[in-house]
Amino acid sequence: MVQKLYQRLDPPLYTLDESYFHSDFLRITKYCRDELSPTMEGLLQMISKEEASQVYSFPVFTDEFCRHFLDELDHFERSDLPKGCPNTMNNTGILLAELGFDDHFMNRFKEHYLQPLSALLYPEWTGSSGLDSHRSHIVTYDATGPTDRTDVGLSTHFDNAEVTLNVSLGKEYSDGELYFGEMKGVVVSNPRLYPYYHKIGRGVIHRGQHLLGIVFCA
Repeated sequence: MVQKLYQRLDPPLYTLDESYFHSDFLRITKYCRDELSPTMEGLLQMISKEEASQVYSFPVFTDEFCRHFLDELDHFERSDLPKGCPNTMNNTGILLAELGFDDHFMNRFKEHYLQPLSALLYPEWTGSSGLDSHRSHIVTYDATGPTDRTDVGLSTHFDNAEVTLNVSLGKEYSDGELYFGEMKGVVVSNPRLYPYYHKIGRGVIHRGQHLLGIVFCA
């Protein structure tokens, strides 16, 4: 219903284009997809940034794309259309499928970019049949306190997914962080938390069963 009633601000934005991507992301995913014999070692040399055990970060989108994307989301937020919750943990958010981003954007992103990357990084989680679905959504956090359209943080949890890619579209946060712990079910005598600070357009990829949370220090 929302997709039919919503008047898009920037209709071309709903069709994925390689110009949206950072050159590093194109290089990484091209290696995974087109190299005759891509290896984990070769891929990790290109990524070079491991935030925690098998948690990797790299540029995904350009700053320009992030600005246009946020403009579209702000345009939707100002509309009178209903806005639901993307999951059971966040109070608010936007399911991108409701706006019409699946057909020509997210499905292609999953199949042509995320799938080959995930298959090389996490073959045991991706499986021979690949990633069969996705649930792409936006969540907004506000360090000053929760509102009717934002959350203030997120307690330690794991995702209902084989693989998660989390990309920051907005401002860089100096007063908050994403943190990673151990894998679900792993017990260690001295558990550690590994912080990750968001940067605009940069993504962090991890296994869905990896414990994580979000905390602000305002």
